[in-house]
Amino acid sequence: MFFDHDGADAIAKGLLLSALGLAWIILLVRMVGLRSFSKMTNFDFVMTIAMGSLLAGAAQTGKWVDLIQTLTAMAALFAAQFSVAYLRKRSDALDATLQNSPVLLMRNGEILHAALQRTRVTETDLIAKLREANALEVSSVKAVVLETTGDVSVLHGDQVDETLLRGVDPGDQ
Repeated sequence: MFFDHDGADAIAKGLLLSALGLAWIILLVRMVGLRSFSKMTNFDFVMTIAMGSLLAGAAQTGKWVDLIQTLTAMAALFAAQFSVAYLRKRSDALDATLQNSPVLLMRNGEILHAALQRTRVTETDLIAKLREANALEVSSVKAVVLETTGDVSVLHGDQVDETLLRGVDPGDQ
């Protein structure tokens, strides 16, 4: 492609294609917005993983037509994410269909075992997340929420504003 020596050509091609892929992603993020990699929803999370995979594919492409196909796939994913976010914002029914609800795993120091079982989270995993959040006493934990992205939020302190639990599945059913 660039050099007669296979090793030098591979290095040059890898550097150029990686730079092109990154520049394309930066351009797409600038057009669509920072929310693209926000991981606010499960769709955002999948988008982030897919972009990483496509970037790796772009960096290893052997033909220009394959690079163009990869860059087009990236643009299509950004367009799909933008469209889904736009439609979710305008339709509560579509939002409910596309998005999982966060689930309460613990409330007021009490572990909600039915929620753990339903979400396939072990008590050991829950306790590890409490330690990560610097919870010093189980009784001080006001709520633990399994978010739609798979992250775990631990709310501890004197009290929790109920606004923070709006839209959260109560978990004890």
